[in-house]
Amino acid sequence: MPKNPKQKQKLLYILKLFMEKTDENHGVTVQDIISYLDSYGISAERKSIYDDIKTLIDFGVDICSTKTKTVQYYVMSRDFEMYELKLLVDAVQSSKFISHKKSNELIKKLENLTSENEAKKLQRQVVVSNRVKTMNEKVKYTIDSVHEAINIGRKISFYYFKWEVSHDGVQKIVKTRRNNGERYVVSPWALTWDDENYYLIAFDAKAEKIKHFRIDKMESVEVIYNEKRDGKELFSKFDMAAYSKQVFGMFGGELTDIKIRFDNSLAGVVVDRFSKNVFISLCDDNTFELSTKVMLSPTFFGWLFMFKDKAQIVSPLSAKEQFLSYIKDVLGKYE
Repeated sequence: MPKNPKQKQKLLYILKLFMEKTDENHGVTVQDIISYLDSYGISAERKSIYDDIKTLIDFGVDICSTKTKTVQYYVMSRDFEMYELKLLVDAVQSSKFISHKKSNELIKKLENLTSENEAKKLQRQVVVSNRVKTMNEKVKYTIDSVHEAINIGRKISFYYFKWEVSHDGVQKIVKTRRNNGERYVVSPWALTWDDENYYLIAFDAKAEKIKHFRIDKMESVEVIYNEKRDGKELFSKFDMAAYSKQVFGMFGGELTDIKIRFDNSLAGVVVDRFSKNVFISLCDDNTFELSTKVMLSPTFFGWLFMFKDKAQIVSPLSAKEQFLSYIKDVLGKYE
């Protein structure tokens, strides 16, 4: 009878069994291993199994044993602990820029990093309010191209789209390309995650300023291999963390030095938005003032409006006037 060609793969199948079927709460006996190998037509003796387990341990696989009526063996530790996998699954599930299809694919791969029994704990629906997943299935290619351009210091070109109401008599929302349908050409410098969206931070030489683009709204990204990127001097002094705090949801506006008075009860809100290292001054027993830089925009004014009378712009006057105009425009819709 010809020898099973899988016989040489015996140790690999034993490792596969340990990684897929065992964990701290689920072990296998030597007889379980022999039966598992037999299902693949691989013969094995008990003594050889003990030798194989020792070989795997010497190789670095953390195999432990426990004894009740029989001795059971299991993998004790892995590259990722369960809480780490849960964090990754939650991040993937709740990310708006990852489509439903890709989310499921990534979570399935994460499940393969633990045992089948432990993987069941990862099969859960993360409940996030107001969650709308992207419909752009090609985001992964966009991210790959952007990373490549950043790593080799080259420019990229792409189409950038927006959603708008159709004006051709059909009542529907349609996708249209910005920039008069022309491709953008920019120098990519960084990627950042803000307000549950993924953004490219780039230098636009034509406009001579830093711009940001939502990754899931970029299409047909191409690396321009014969054009080195611009903006090196500008980005050598660029503070990504500060930039993300200033733009409020990546909605651009005029960068302004501003002072805001907050009720003490909003100290946590200020820390969450600006970090605990911002400059503040105490006004009285109930309020404090924050001095910082922000980009004045409807997004910023909407954020400030949430706090009603517990937040007030102190200066500059131009910011106070813009905020008042924003409030009047809102009120005008209800008069």
